Order: sequence, then C-alpha cells, then structure tokens
Amino acid sequence: MRVCPYTKEREEIVAHAIRSVASELRLIDAADLIALLRLECHSNLSDLVSSAAELFFQPGTVNFGVGGDYRLDWGTTPEVTLDLELKPEGMTVFARLTLLESHGQVEINHISFDDPSDDPDENTAFLAESLRASAFNEFISTAPVQTAVSEPRLN
Repeated sequence: MRVCPYTKEREEIVAHAIRSVASELRLIDAADLIALLRLECHSNLSDLVSSAAELFFQPGTVNFGVGGDYRLDWGTTPEVTLDLELKPEGMTVFARLTLLESHGQVEINHISFDDPSDDPDENTAFLAESLRASAFNEFISTAPVQTAVSEPRLN
C-alpha cells in the first residue's frame, strides 16, 4: 500500500487484531511452513491459517491469501511471510504477515471498504470497530507491534 499518514495507525490496528493468530502460526515449525510454500500447497496453508484464526475470530474473517514467501539462508533464522485476507464486515484487508523467530510484523497492501467515507479517520475507526466486532475476545493491547512502516514488534 502506498504509505499515507494513516498507514501506520491502520497497520497497528491490524497487527493488534491478529497478534494471537500470528502466535498460533509461530507454533508451526518454520520448515513445515516453508515446505508448504515451496511446494505450493496453498490449501494446506489455508487450513492452517483458518485453524489458527478460528480460536480468535468468527469464521471467514482471517483467510490465507494468494501465496507467501520465505527467507532461509545459512546462519540466519527463517522468516516466513503469508498473504492474508481479513474480511470483517464492511471491508476486505489484504495484508502480509511475516513470522520471525520471536515476533511477527504486518504490512497492509490494500484495504477495500464496501462503503468508504471521504474522511480517512472515519475509515480507520471503522477498520478498528469492524475487526473488534468480528473477534471473539478483546484484542487491544498496550504491547508494541511491528508494522512495515514503523517497525515495532508484534509479540
């Protein structure tokens, strides 16, 4: 997504919302995720993402997107990036979740509002409320998160 004045805030909202999903996905061995990406086993990845998300969100809210990526070099820790589609009521968020050894980070590629407002602040508030409404539990946390713009951590 083109970096705008409201990009950082929106990425933080999404990062806070999917923090628990990211933690669940990090329980899967990185080698397994990399193998599934490398072999293009997208339906298996979709099942894993859905299983991780079903504990925290209503069905169909967090979905595996169109692919992913990984970094695996000698002497470094693996990084796995998964494309996600978040579909709370009234919008679709296309994001990339990068899973690292002890945290994750979120980058929003695009947000499609069903009925967008002319005011970006209203759209940002709607994003937060829509994600909150689709979650089973409150996800707001004061812990730092990591976004593509600001680089804080998502624990």
